[in-house]
Amino acid sequence: MASSDDTGHSFGAYFKRATSPLVILALLSEKSMYAYELSSEMEKRSNGKFTISVIYPVLYRLEKLNYIASANTEVIDGRARIYYKITPSGKEHLIKCLGEFDEFSKVFNHLTEEVK
Repeated sequence: MASSDDTGHSFGAYFKRATSPLVILALLSEKSMYAYELSSEMEKRSNGKFTISVIYPVLYRLEKLNYIASANTEVIDGRARIYYKITPSGKEHLIKCLGEFDEFSKVFNHLTEEVK
């Protein structure tokens, strides 16, 4: 069980909140997807360990930043399914952030190697 701070949020919850935009951008760099498809793919690839309960605010924020855009919309059983795609600026942002993430991970691992 993950430990929580005074607010009741676990490290995992904070980590997912911080990295979920990058996960979405990475998945969309492979192909256009709709919200449920993104959530399902995250869950499948992480064996259920990385899920986002509320994906739409993340998608709206990424769209507002011009990192993703609507690719097309389908109506299935009377419900609109919006497919999202990564934009060129989204791809640039993803590459930059993944580099920073890798650098910070190495530093973190070095700082905590005596604990492990």
